[in-house]
Amino acid sequence: MTLNLKIPYVSIIIPVKNEGIHIQNTLHSIFQVKSKYSFEVIVIDDASTDGCCDFLVNNQLFKINLVRTKGVGVANAKNIGAQYAKGQFLIFCDAHIIFEDYWIDQLIQPILDGVANGVSPGIADTKAPNNVGYGQSLNEHLGVIWHLNKGEIFPTAVLPGGCCAISKYVFNNIGGFDRGFRVWGFEDVEISMKLWLFGYTCYIEPKVKILHVFREQTPYQVSHEHVYFNMLRMAYNHFNEERIERCRKLIGNHRISSIEPVVLASGVLSQRHVYFARRKRDDDWYMNFFNIPF
Repeated sequence: MTLNLKIPYVSIIIPVKNEGIHIQNTLHSIFQVKSKYSFEVIVIDDASTDGCCDFLVNNQLFKINLVRTKGVGVANAKNIGAQYAKGQFLIFCDAHIIFEDYWIDQLIQPILDGVANGVSPGIADTKAPNNVGYGQSLNEHLGVIWHLNKGEIFPTAVLPGGCCAISKYVFNNIGGFDRGFRVWGFEDVEISMKLWLFGYTCYIEPKVKILHVFREQTPYQVSHEHVYFNMLRMAYNHFNEERIERCRKLIGNHRISSIEPVVLASGVLSQRHVYFARRKRDDDWYMNFFNIPF
């Protein structure tokens, strides 16, 4: 069924932390390329220490809604951006991306057509624009694996957080990104899994390609403890006991004794109960459907 939205209004949400000149390049690209849809841009400056968003305070060049947060992490920065959004559609983007004409239009079209609920484009490295990754799956360690050589729209286990579109209704219906997550890690995997388990769908639209600056390390501190915390919280959100135990083994005995009590104290068990009650599919279905060996 096609949604009856004559002129979609889109909210582009960009979490930022110590992005240097990249955020300026990204904004220039957004406003230079073409789209038939109206849109707004919401920049969430999550306690940057390099002053990368200061140029937006008295900005005359871009029409931007700048929101300052105090180190809430990627997942919650995106959630806060969604709270400010006025659009029927949300597009979450990294702050180091170059776009092409009509990328917005083509990215949300599968949602308008009722084909998908969440959509990501092909993503290529700015240094190797012909090497394109099309969405992600997971390996036996819950590490992401990029799909290659795709030409038609297809379902994906994981929507890459570098750029993904979703209707605001569906985003709010699933509760957004996990509000208990820390700093960085697994937020894209968790929300993609939650979409599938709650009965929604995630697709890649290869007709759209963006260029992404891939970096060897983040411009802010990310610890193993934060990543493992998010992994285990995701496991308690969505996995059966056997898979939770596999996550414990991945984390290791020297860390699990300090991480698991904190995860359990974060309210995840009550959230697990709510999530399991509303699931349309289970984690066995997810792993089998996408041939994930976990």
